[in-house]
Formats: sequence, structure tokens, C-alpha cells
Amino acid sequence: MRPAGWTRVCALLHSAGMLPTGRPGRRLRPAADEALRVLGSALLGDVDGLADRLTVLVLQREPVYAERDMIDELSAACRANMERGVQVIADRVPDGVDPEDTSLDTGRRRARAGVPLEVVLRAYRLGGRVLWDALLEASRRRFAGAYDEALLDAASYVWRVNDSSSSALVQAYRQEELRLQSHDLGRRHAVLDGLIEGRGSDPVFLRDAATVLGLPESGPVLCVVAPVGPSGEDPLRAPQEALAAVGIASAWFLRPHDEVGVAALGRRAPRIALDALRPCAVGRAGVSPVVDGLGALDTGYRLAHTAARTLDAPGLAVLDERLPEALLADSPELAPRVVRAGLGDLLDLPPADRDTLLQTLEQLLAAGGSPTHAATALFCHRNTVIYRMRRIEAATGRSIGDPRDRLLLTLGLLATRTGPRP
Repeated sequence: MRPAGWTRVCALLHSAGMLPTGRPGRRLRPAADEALRVLGSALLGDVDGLADRLTVLVLQREPVYAERDMIDELSAACRANMERGVQVIADRVPDGVDPEDTSLDTGRRRARAGVPLEVVLRAYRLGGRVLWDALLEASRRRFAGAYDEALLDAASYVWRVNDSSSSALVQAYRQEELRLQSHDLGRRHAVLDGLIEGRGSDPVFLRDAATVLGLPESGPVLCVVAPVGPSGEDPLRAPQEALAAVGIASAWFLRPHDEVGVAALGRRAPRIALDALRPCAVGRAGVSPVVDGLGALDTGYRLAHTAARTLDAPGLAVLDERLPEALLADSPELAPRVVRAGLGDLLDLPPADRDTLLQTLEQLLAAGGSPTHAATALFCHRNTVIYRMRRIEAATGRSIGDPRDRLLLTLGLLATRTGPRP
């Protein structure tokens, strides 16, 4: 049951313009509300002329519509939006119709057409101005200015309607833009997966892939693969920008387990791309040799992935610079056997003794088997190195002077770095 005095309170609120007098949200004083109803109804018969006026104004200020051959589309949108705007002002929107339906439709259409949002909003502001001028003109010409004062009282509502329509348009534009981006990203990922799986041999698929990625079908290409670590942080920082700075076009994809880049070198040397990418590597990243076009990306991906696996710390691994490590990384079942065949019983020594001899072996191999040069690198006496060398040869059963044994010793050392030590 309503409290006493309810009717009087409602009457006071109504007279102050604080209760709605028409459609929801239409809070106007009675005189202002009447002015909009009368003037809006009078304009319903002039919608075509108002839409034409708006179309001409927009084309004069926004050449993008003519450049994209969208004049008919623009004219139809101006007609639909102007009619809905007049209906809202007159409070004569048909039952069951969303007052902002034309704004939502325009936002979606403009996003699909790629018309910049600021261009669309400027056209909407022009529409608000045309409608306001038409209301004033109708008051003065048809009603001898009888509604001028009330119309000024209703001005804030008229512009709120325009703002509300603009907000609806922006929301629809953004949602459609996100949908298109998601669709485009999904298509780009599907194309990349297809190339990695070897579908680049299909000319039709290859042509479509080049269009989607925005890269040439043929020509020298580098593939970059950077595994994503447990932290989930990007292993490369702004690689696309770094390559663009040296004139190299590229496409990049962040996948669940790795980040993949495709760089079209054009006439630029591979070292230019490598020099640009090195500062970007904050995680492990591998680079393939140059492959011939997008059709060979499956090979490039495998080789770049192998190159990345040769690293145990952040950096950029170029496959051709790490071929021995790559051979071991690509044959994980052979690595333990290579280690055991090359280093033998050396690995079974006490840790401190073993590590000293492994360090000495590394310097001996780097010095071509010369104890003198190895002693300089190790900061110890030459006789000490000779003693350690004899111990190494006894424990491994290999001679550092024998080329084949030296190769096995080298591979054994590399294998201890590219995988778990047996």
C-alpha cells in the first residue's frame, strides 16, 4: 500500500521533469517533451531529404567513402539512422524495435569494411547536427517559432540520444573488430600449421598462405623457433619490429609451446636478420638455414627447432653454426652412447677429479692437442697438462693425437652439454 501523499510527490517530480513522460529514459519537462513529439513527427515526412543532406556533408568531409566505392552504402545508412533518430525524438519507435538497431548495424558494417572508427564517429556527429538544425527549422517555418524555447530545454536530451547512438555504434564496431581479428588470427595460425605440416607443396594452399601471411610465396626465407619456457614469458622481445627496422618483412605466431617467426629476406643477407634478432632473444631461439620460399617452411621449422634444442641458456642458435650439437640434439637416443664411447671411464671418476679432467680435455681439443697452448688457457704448467692428458687417455681409451679419437672425444664433450650427463 502506497504511503499518504504519494500522488502529490509524483506530481511534483513530474512537474520538475524527474519522472519519465515517454519511452524509458526520456526524462523531459512536459513542454520540451511536447516540442520533440510535434517537431519529430513533422520531420518523419522529410527523412529522405535529411538523409540526402547528411550524405552530401559526409562525402565532402570524409573522402574515404568515395575512395572505397561506398556511396550507396553510405546513403542507405544515413537514411536508416536518420529515420531511427527522428523516431526516437518523436517517441514513435515501432513496438518491439530496438532504438539503437541501426547504430549497431552501422558499427558492424563499418568494422567489416575497415572504415576507421574516428571517420564513422565524425559522420555521426554530423548526423546529430543535421537533426538539430532540422528541428529548429521546423519550429520556425512550420510553427512560427512556437517551440523554440521548449526546444532549447530539450537540447540536452537530443544530444544524449546522439551520444547513446554513438556509444552503441562504438560497442558494435569494437565487437566486430575483435571477431574479425580473432577470425583472422585463427586463419593465420591454420595457414602456419599447414605450412609446417608440409602443405606448402600444394600450389593453391601456398598461394592462399602467402596472401594471409602477407609474405611472398618464393624467395629466401628464414624460420625462427623459440620454445616457450615454464614461466610462459615470451622468449623473443619485439622481433617483428627489429626486422622491420632493417627492411625485412616477417610474420610471428605465439603457439602453446613455441613462438614461430617467418622472415622473408628478399635481397638482404641472412646476417642482417640475425644481427637484428640477437638482441631480441631473452630465451632460447633457433634459426634455420635459408630455405626456398614458404613451400619449404616445414623443413625450416624442423631445422630451427633442432637449433633451439642445442641451447641450454638464452641466446640465438644458428643451425649452420652448431651442426655437431644439432646432430646430437636430433638423435637423443644416440647421445648417451656417444658420451660413453668418447669419454669412457672418465665419467666414473670422483666429481672434482672428473670436472678438472673434462675442463683440461676441452682446452686440449680447442688447442688442437697442444699441451703448451692448453696450459696457457688453463693458467697452469705445461707438465701439469701433460700429466692430465695421460690420465684422460688412460680413462677414455682414446688418443688425443688420433683424428678419429679426437672426434669422438669432441662429440662426447658436446653431448654432455646438449643433454643429461650419463
